[in-house]
Amino acid sequence: MDAPNQPLYYADYLALDRLLGCQELESARHGTPAHDEMLFIIVHQAYELWFKQILWELDAVLRLFGGETVDEMDVARSVAHLERIVAIQRVLLQHIDILETMTPLDFLEFRNYLIPASGFQSVQFRLIENRMGLRPQDRVRFSEAPYTSRLKPGDRARLEASEKEPSLFDRIERWLERTPFLHFGDFDFWQAYREAVGRMLERDRRHLLNNPALTPEEREKQLRGLEATATGFEALFDPEKHRELVARGVRRLSHRALLAALLIHLYRHKPILHLPFRLLSLLVDIDENFTTWRYRHALMAQRMIGTRIGTGGSSGHDYLRQAAERNKVFTDLVNLSTYFIPRSALPELPPEVERTMGFQYAGTSG
Repeated sequence: MDAPNQPLYYADYLALDRLLGCQELESARHGTPAHDEMLFIIVHQAYELWFKQILWELDAVLRLFGGETVDEMDVARSVAHLERIVAIQRVLLQHIDILETMTPLDFLEFRNYLIPASGFQSVQFRLIENRMGLRPQDRVRFSEAPYTSRLKPGDRARLEASEKEPSLFDRIERWLERTPFLHFGDFDFWQAYREAVGRMLERDRRHLLNNPALTPEEREKQLRGLEATATGFEALFDPEKHRELVARGVRRLSHRALLAALLIHLYRHKPILHLPFRLLSLLVDIDENFTTWRYRHALMAQRMIGTRIGTGGSSGHDYLRQAAERNKVFTDLVNLSTYFIPRSALPELPPEVERTMGFQYAGTSG
């Protein structure tokens, strides 16, 4: 790469004059400058810069997963992008630690000047949620109005347009649906897995029936729990029951995508499944980290304003807490552990399947 003709100056490259001139205290405009408003502005501006980087990484992954097939190298690149998002999320959580050096009394010195502005109006964060795959019907309702209701028309249009674009959830689901290794000639993995589940449940049943430490009431209760577990596995094996769960909102991934994700987790020690497992794990990490960040934000809001209404008109910490619980995307991946069985009980794979899972698979990669 050729060097530029003119020397580049550090402050010019980073546009520091503009960047460092963006911290205008609203309290100062009203004649009563509040010292901690500077911290408040800088932390939230830093959030928005990190949100921009997260969107940059998400858009890269969306491009890599946008084709009919996904090359192994593109899976590796996507893992790197998602790992960067997880690292950024750790920084977002640390920003809350910094913000909490401000006391509630410090905040009250300038809080009223902010009304009705609110972090609820962060368009970039809403874009992140939409890019991830959060649907309008998944969101906690804000005063029974759409989440876009308090935005300027241009921002509202931008978010509504993003709802119609393929999300990361959509692209990951399609990729999982194309996963090989579900059937190989005469070997049907899912039939073998179902038989292994049956043996596991029967062993558990015998253990409960023969455990002298259990009272009759305890034994009956645990047997009912075992029956519920068996019913859950039946839904896993029955595509029609699965569709019913999707229609009820209990599950979201398609049946084939869910089975593929489960297989990747069960055989994650196989070389060819290392990267797919890492990818799925990072999606869960990102979902959980945003949940943690929202919850920390809720706790901070309660600490700062108690039970008061937030500056944006929401119910303050109560709304934030509900959003932390509800605004998740990859819950099906989190719940996969429901269907794990001991590694020693996994079906033994035929030699040809073992070979293909050792980076010798010659078919379509995905």
